[in-house]
Amino acid sequence: MVDILGGRHLLTRKGAAVEAEVALQNKVVALYFAAARCGPSRDFTQLLCDFYTALVAEARRPAPFEVVFVSADDSSQEMLNFMRELHGTWLALPFHDPYRHELRKRYNVTAIPKLVIVKQNGEVITNKGRKQIRERGLACFQDWVEAADIFQNFCG
Repeated sequence: MVDILGGRHLLTRKGAAVEAEVALQNKVVALYFAAARCGPSRDFTQLLCDFYTALVAEARRPAPFEVVFVSADDSSQEMLNFMRELHGTWLALPFHDPYRHELRKRYNVTAIPKLVIVKQNGEVITNKGRKQIRERGLACFQDWVEAADIFQNFCG
């Protein structure tokens, strides 16, 4: 992930800035394209929150996984409210960072919500993360880890 978010700062749900390289190193990264005004985004966000919580926040051994929210909201306030209201403890690209538009183009995001799972170099593991979580739940994560070529010893 250093390749595509290198040198950037990400935000926590509480608004604190963190360095992308540090936060995303050796992790499978899910780029989550969504917006508060979108009903399907709001519905899937709860499922993603549960998925993230089970893998990372409440796991005995946290999984090498991080979500980066890429907002399609109309304002920074709308984005922050959405994050505080429904999001897990994952990260977000700042609203005013123009790179969020480049990411939408790079990953061909034409509709939201969309969850794109990527390797450290930004290469796509799957652009159907939302569908895989809905259909397979936590079981899909092991496939992502294997495809990402990180922590080969992780057992989900």
